[in-house]
Amino acid sequence: MRTVRAIRYLTPLREGGSVPAIVEADDEGTYVTKFRGAAQGTKALVAELVAGELGRLLGLPVPQLVKIEIDVLLSRSEPDQELQELLKKSAGMNVALDYLPGALNWEPPLAPPPDRELAAKVVWFDALITNVDRTVKNPNMLIWHKRLHLIDHGAALYFHHAWSGHIGRARGPFTSVRHHALLPFAASIEAADAALAPLVTEEALRTILAEVPDDWLSGEDTPEATRAGYVEHLWTRLQAPRAFVEEAARAQHV
Repeated sequence: MRTVRAIRYLTPLREGGSVPAIVEADDEGTYVTKFRGAAQGTKALVAELVAGELGRLLGLPVPQLVKIEIDVLLSRSEPDQELQELLKKSAGMNVALDYLPGALNWEPPLAPPPDRELAAKVVWFDALITNVDRTVKNPNMLIWHKRLHLIDHGAALYFHHAWSGHIGRARGPFTSVRHHALLPFAASIEAADAALAPLVTEEALRTILAEVPDDWLSGEDTPEATRAGYVEHLWTRLQAPRAFVEEAARAQHV
């Protein structure tokens, strides 16, 4: 994953509690940046990075992610006191997604129905990462150049808010899948499972977790042990029989 440096804070996107913003970086790119100083803290950044890179590994339409350095001096050019404090608290490494100019929110029933096989893969992916934030009320999907794009994975991997006993819970289903915005459009979840599960190896998970900065992982254990915990959790979820697949398939036919 590339690392870029923020050179200009352009505009806030006042959605939810995270207050992401459009930021220009030193590679001449423009990114939607999620800040470590926001209320959700660094766990949301970990979820954004891990889920986003996993989605890209699976060939899903997730915008390119980068790590983005924020200099505390950037806050001086921001007149809004609240945003100025956010930038100060976010000095250091943050995470950002490629900005998709002109993208529209995917909002049923106005949005065009997605490809059925893609919908099934997105449902499978979100069930794997326990993403509670892809509902009809809050789809977190964009239409850009007539293609569906997946954004905002900061609420995924919620096991990391309660580490005790998380491996025992890893084999469990994801009952919230019944609320997934794409479930009514999805083709076979079992077929999606057969296509996607072999793509996620334990080594691939280690490679993704290696991209997470040490100081995003403080609080539970050493950074190395915490990375290993994420890998173990996700790898355990992928072991057959996969309860999250069975639950998604069952919800599809209710």
